[in-house]
Amino acid sequence: MNSTAVINLMSEALQLTLLVSAPLLLTALIVGLVVSVFQAATQINEMTLSFIPKLVGVFVAVVVSGPWILQLLVDYTQRLFASIPGMVG
Repeated sequence: MNSTAVINLMSEALQLTLLVSAPLLLTALIVGLVVSVFQAATQINEMTLSFIPKLVGVFVAVVVSGPWILQLLVDYTQRLFASIPGMVG
């Protein structure tokens, strides 16, 4: 196993990590921004107000994007296991 293979493997893993986490993080970011604008407009300064909408938003994002995320992870794992003999030998 040479250094190019290791760099390629790590690059794929980091790209997969970004793809898997992007829908959840973007959902939390958008919901947090909407709640912050609502709090600024109504002058409600409750710190716990943003927790429940973010929790619900991330849950919905997991339900919606869950099959896609699972398929990405399964494909990567299958490619990784299939490439093990080539890396060793």
